[in-house]
Formats: sequence, structure tokens, C-alpha cells
Amino acid sequence: MTPELLSALEASISASTGGAFRAASSQPATGGCIHRSWVLAGTSTRYFVKTNARKFLDAFEAEADGLAALGQAGVRVPIPLCSGESGRDAYLVLEYLDLRSRGDAALLGRSLALLHASQAKSYGWHRDNFIGSTPQRNRKREDWAEFFREERLRPQLELAVQNGHRALERPGSRLCDRIGKLLAGHRPAASLLHGDLWGGNAGFLADGTPVLFDPAAYYGDAEADLAMTELFGGFGADFYAAYREVRPIDSGYGARRELYNLYHVLNHANLFGGGYAAQALSMMECLLAL
Repeated sequence: MTPELLSALEASISASTGGAFRAASSQPATGGCIHRSWVLAGTSTRYFVKTNARKFLDAFEAEADGLAALGQAGVRVPIPLCSGESGRDAYLVLEYLDLRSRGDAALLGRSLALLHASQAKSYGWHRDNFIGSTPQRNRKREDWAEFFREERLRPQLELAVQNGHRALERPGSRLCDRIGKLLAGHRPAASLLHGDLWGGNAGFLADGTPVLFDPAAYYGDAEADLAMTELFGGFGADFYAAYREVRPIDSGYGARRELYNLYHVLNHANLFGGGYAAQALSMMECLLAL
């Protein structure tokens, strides 16, 4: 961390808290593959800081916006403190939380159900944000099938073709044409979603309290969050049982899970390449066969 950036962080934290802050140390933190992370420590307070190139300021502001919304819905999150830019760098300062990978999984399930109970009249969000480093479009729509096709699936497919995954173009176009049929009669409530809920974006405090972070928040089908928890694993039986106690899961969820997870697999193909494009193609072939 450069002295100029450290000075800007000290000034921003001081202005946000109303008290003078001086960093005694700044240590790199592990985790994440997009931004650089730091633990900034004063004499009695620590903060978690994300930094990246200046062009990422909008992503940091969108993240803070999503965290604030989740926190207002009653979910424990790292409280966003301030964001800004200094020279070539952008930054986001968050409450520091000492997190661990294990805790009260049942409470995590109930916390997610509580989040999904916060609802809106339409699907989308008041601003665009990001899924990883990929822009995520959130124009508000009244029809869920239309929203998922135009704001989720189609942009990822178009980006995949631009990135050279041309084998996805024709089946992707056919699948977009079938979204209305695949989601026929499904009119879910517009629930507040985390939006990027894999195991790496959840943790626990020392007392077992679950914490959610790194959201890509919007209002959509609660099943989209549940689907992603199953994509990479890490959420156990206690989590799902507790969720179901608060919010029963519709019997048609299993048929929609593959469709919702296709969005994230396509995003991984666009971000990381590798075998994700082939996985996305296989998923589309299965969905087209339904």
C-alpha cells in the first residue's frame, strides 16, 4: 500500500467516524481473486479495506450499497464505512470482522429466509452492479421470466460470444426463446437476494453468528440464491432444513435450479474460461431437452 493511499484512507476513515484515525499497521489479507485486501489497524480499531484500480470505484460503491440493504433487512454483514479514490487507486473500507468457516449453519439458513422475506413490487434493483467483476444489469421489470432472460441470461451469453465461446451462441439463443416456457406459471415474489451466494461469501463470528458479504444484490426469485448455494456446495443439511422451516421450498424448484445456476456458470466462463464454457453448454443442452 502506497503512503499516498494510506494517507487518503486515514483521512476518509476519520471523516466517516468523526474521530482522528491513524494506522499503526496495514497488513495484506487473504481471500478474493479480484481486489487486493488489507487489514488496517489503529491503536484500538481495525478495518477491512479493499483496493483496486480507480475504475473499480463503481464496483466498490455497488458493494457498499448491497451490504447496506442486506444489513437493513436484518442480516449480519460487515458494515460499509466509506469508499473513494486516491490517485490511481479506488478503495472500500468495511468493518473488520474476525470470521471463520464454521458456525451456526441453521441460523444461516434462517437468516437467508429472513432476507428473502424482504420484498419489492418489481424485479431488479435501483442501480446496476457487478457479479464478480462482470457488470450485472438490473433494469426493473414486472415479469420474472423477462427479467431473467434480458437482465441475466442474454447479457452473459452475448459476453461469452464476444469472449470467443461461439459454440454457446446457437443453443443460447434457443434457450432464451424457451425461457417463457421453462418458467411458465412461475410468478415468485420479488425477494431481496444476496445474488452471489456461494460458500466463500459466507462466514461466522466466534459465537457462531453467520455473516454474509460480497453481495450482488437485487430483487428476484429466492430460489436463485438457493440454487447457487448448491452449485459449489458448502451448505449442509442443517442450513436447508432451517431455511425450509421459515420459508417452504416450492416443489418445482429442482427443475428451475439448473436454469438459475447457468447464469453463474456462464459468468465463470466469461471470467475464468477453462472448462466452464463446456459445462454451460452441457447445462443448456439439458434445459433444451426438457
